Amino acid sequence: MTRELIRSAAFIRAAKRYLKKHPDAVEDIRHILEVVCADAFDPRLKTHKLTGNLDGAWACSAGHDLRILFEFVDHEGDEAILLLTMGTHDEVY
Repeated sequence: MTRELIRSAAFIRAAKRYLKKHPDAVEDIRHILEVVCADAFDPRLKTHKLTGNLDGAWACSAGHDLRILFEFVDHEGDEAILLLTMGTHDEVY
């Protein structure tokens, strides 16, 4: 099931900040977002539900120490993925 990706302002800022430090990661992140769009629970992503103050959000691995946080939302009558933020494990948790 392909879902639309909606990028939050916080996600866009975090992505720009990360890519400024790691310009070689553009294609890797683009590929990961395509996988998330196609199947958010693809085993390669190691998607898991979060608890505590991030309850309701999900996280997936986008590389060794890169995480993408997102939520499933209703968008124009269909389920979409709202990208919340991205960064290293310590930055996003």
